[in-house]
Amino acid sequence: MSDGRLPRRRRWIGWTVGLVLTLLLVAVGWVAIRGIGAVSDLQRVASGASQLKKAIAEGDLEGAAPVARSIASHAESAHALTSDPVWHAFGVVPWLGPNFRAVSEVAEIADDVAADALTPLLDVAADFDLASLGFAGGTIDLAPFAQIEKPLGTASAALTSAEQRARRIDADSTLPPLAEAVGELRSSVTEAATVVGSLHGASVLLPTMLGGEGPRDYVLAMQNNAELRSSGGIIGSIALLHVENGSISLQTQASSRDFPPLDEPLPVSESTTALFEDRPGRYLQNLTSIPDFSEAGPTIAARWIGRFGGTVDGVIAVDAVVAEHLLAATGDLAFGPFTATADTVTSILLSEIYATIPDPVVQDQVFAQAASGLFAAALTGGDPKKLIGALAESAGEGRIRIWSAHEDEQAVLAASALGGIIPEDGPAATFVGVLMNDTTGAKMDYYTRASIVTAVGTCDGAPTTRVEVTWTNTAPADAAASLPLYVTGGGAYGVPAGSVGTLIAVYGPDGATPSRIDRDGSEEGVQTAMLGDRSVVQHDVVLAPGESTTITVEFQGEGAGAEFTETLTTPLIEAAEMSHGELRCGS
Repeated sequence: MSDGRLPRRRRWIGWTVGLVLTLLLVAVGWVAIRGIGAVSDLQRVASGASQLKKAIAEGDLEGAAPVARSIASHAESAHALTSDPVWHAFGVVPWLGPNFRAVSEVAEIADDVAADALTPLLDVAADFDLASLGFAGGTIDLAPFAQIEKPLGTASAALTSAEQRARRIDADSTLPPLAEAVGELRSSVTEAATVVGSLHGASVLLPTMLGGEGPRDYVLAMQNNAELRSSGGIIGSIALLHVENGSISLQTQASSRDFPPLDEPLPVSESTTALFEDRPGRYLQNLTSIPDFSEAGPTIAARWIGRFGGTVDGVIAVDAVVAEHLLAATGDLAFGPFTATADTVTSILLSEIYATIPDPVVQDQVFAQAASGLFAAALTGGDPKKLIGALAESAGEGRIRIWSAHEDEQAVLAASALGGIIPEDGPAATFVGVLMNDTTGAKMDYYTRASIVTAVGTCDGAPTTRVEVTWTNTAPADAAASLPLYVTGGGAYGVPAGSVGTLIAVYGPDGATPSRIDRDGSEEGVQTAMLGDRSVVQHDVVLAPGESTTITVEFQGEGAGAEFTETLTTPLIEAAEMSHGELRCGS
């Protein structure tokens, strides 16, 4: 007869199940409470980051300090809340696990960036007067660079590490809001790593490059984006800068007219010859067609030495849009019959000058006045903080490229955005790109616009990267009659007046090969070449006013389909619209 009690074994199982359920409920409550706290902390980190960026942009380092302390505190709290054993245990739970791991990784990265990058930067900023980097009588004080080099190096290393770790977060397996937050983190950390890395490179290089260990001479090549070349535009004007102990002076100025075509072209790489024949080695204007500035720089230097003699320590190439950024810092600039503001200088230099001044020789004189006036304004006027911001913005847009004849300096430059080379593919990112080179022989690229969509995935079982380029001629319908002959070219090079002729080259990931090539949905003859181990497909396009065309190239094989694929392109007057799309196979 039963006494109403469960057998001992069944009671043990019941207690065990009850204990497990209780512990599970406690654990769920534990991570829920800690998760709410961590999310709140991370939201405050994100909000603080926006405030900090605004304060730094305005030069308000006093206001930035408490914001930075708040960011560090909340980042540390979020990391602590998401790094205990219970939280990590939930990280292995199917479906839910990737979300827990992502929150933990985001919190850890935020904490490390705050402690190892933000804190050293603001510590040095508290004792560092940015105005000490300003010019006085055309001279920049080189001493402060020694003060900022070490903390910038520490911050740069921390941000580079954070960028790599952020890219490894499995955002595709997380809930949409979290995936979006991871994307924002990646974008912010990459931007910070690029800026701080460039500043660190500058702090290492500038003391010697600005003549701290002996005088230097640099060729300054000014590119005109109204006639496109791979790195921005044709070399329209060129000058020699002399620097010594931080003192900078503008020496000889010249125009492309001072460099007639060479009977015997300078040697260029096989890649350059395959894309552009021997034109870059023969014509100064075409030297910036060379995609890699580590090749273009020394060739520009050779042309200068061949014409004027002497020695050249490096080459700096800037495009016309840099003037827009600089005038925002220095104020209005008068040259020739014009008075330019930051809002109007690009239009004047790349369009209005041709309608106002029909004589190309006088145009060159006015361009020279603009260059020397802008140079003088940058040396003697303007807020140093704004000047540095203008140069940083220009560099970030790829509008400043530098080559040094000194190997140790060139090694640092080549590893930065200022080096103007196609970066190597690696775990952090894979690179594809689009190069535009004018064939109109005139200044019609003032009217061109571009949009580029990159998509990655798998098609027919093969990793695939698709690059889609839409190129548009926005010139007025009556451009042939209404625009100056110097702008339209008048058909001198086989492109009808008012139309735009462009070589559009699309290069893929390192090691991948083109699997599909079309223009507006149809196949057509193209030119193919190699840039190192990268396949390049080049279309020769002519568009009448108002016309648009879309070029699509798919790459498959090694290197293709990489999640972290970045797209590089020729700097245009109006920056290309860049986006990531969804890969649709067979479309």
